[in-house]
Amino acid sequence: MSLPPACAVETSGLTKRFDRPVVDNLDLRVRTGEFYALLGPNGAGKTTTLKMVVGLLKPDAGTISILGTDALADPVAAKRVMAWISDEPMIYDKLTPLEYLAFVAGLWGVDADTAEARAQALLGWLGLGGHVHERCEGFSKGMRQKVALAGALVHDPRVIILDEPLTGLDAASARQVKAVLRERVANGGTVIMTTHILEVAERMADRIGIIAGGRLIAEGTLEELHGQAGERTSTLEDTFLSLVSSEAVPA
Repeated sequence: MSLPPACAVETSGLTKRFDRPVVDNLDLRVRTGEFYALLGPNGAGKTTTLKMVVGLLKPDAGTISILGTDALADPVAAKRVMAWISDEPMIYDKLTPLEYLAFVAGLWGVDADTAEARAQALLGWLGLGGHVHERCEGFSKGMRQKVALAGALVHDPRVIILDEPLTGLDAASARQVKAVLRERVANGGTVIMTTHILEVAERMADRIGIIAGGRLIAEGTLEELHGQAGERTSTLEDTFLSLVSSEAVPA
């Protein structure tokens, strides 16, 4: 049995411009089986980076590898092992959660019996067991986010990429989502998440990357980041602000 690649996601020289460079020659390596938090101020390039990784945006330059697959040369193969969840869940309002998950599973070629079992397990795990036959149009944002998460996981992806998944969720919903993500990592999956909630990154991430101006300015464990900022006893918030403000100072 072959070992999984050491890197779940690897970019080299990743670049994207709009009216200015948004992602600037970014080298990023996320290890297989880790929870990686990507932090940065507004406009730093976090979401653009993730959209290029999952194939929603085409980079101007650079390479992207997903579990050893060249995502630009073979995007379908790369997408088969990934899941993407944005901060604004996109689901079909007229479907029930079970119908939505059956639809998504069908797109991935998951057989009906397996899809049904996974859907029931995921919806129960996320606290939606009592709502599986209700139409999604009446759901709160937190419920919709959980349905979207279940839909993203129904094909059993090995890499889960989330952009601000906890925004607008109440404490109970956020806890359920975090428990699901940690469980996936515990079982060998990889999670990459952007968040503005620094306490979440501090508690959940194995490693943290900080982006500013489209470049990775710091990376490591929480302790390593404290060391890079010269503030070994500070909070992640203090370290984050120190690193970002230092980057903004002209040379």
